[in-house]
Amino acid sequence: MSNPKVGGSKKGTPSDEKVITMHPGNETMTRQNLPYIIGVTNQTCGSRALSMNMVVIPPGGKAKPHYHNGYETAVYIVSGRVETRYGIGLRHSVVNKAGDFLYIPANVPHQPVNLSPIEPVYALAARNDPNEQESVVLYDIEE
Repeated sequence: MSNPKVGGSKKGTPSDEKVITMHPGNETMTRQNLPYIIGVTNQTCGSRALSMNMVVIPPGGKAKPHYHNGYETAVYIVSGRVETRYGIGLRHSVVNKAGDFLYIPANVPHQPVNLSPIEPVYALAARNDPNEQESVVLYDIEE
């Protein structure tokens, strides 16, 4: 049995791979209908197993309900207050503020909602998916 790989080298084996810096500024609109400031992805730096981007939820804004097919999500709220509706039918809810971390298991439908009518929410979103948007599935609440 071969050793699992971490980055470009075998686990436990030192590597001389290049450290890559990404500079913010490349923004895109996501399938969830929220602007993302692109950070670490397969496309920006060749990441093989993760992505990390800054999500912006405009004042009073919300994402389209969705889930990430087969991928977990970790979120750190940088600024603002957000309600995350989640689960089948989005029947559950949690409110988070700046400084909070969230964990969203794979395939859990969710919808973040900015609770402020005047301030945007900024959050770092990390996923064990280097292509990030390819696994997004829009979720019909009637499912």
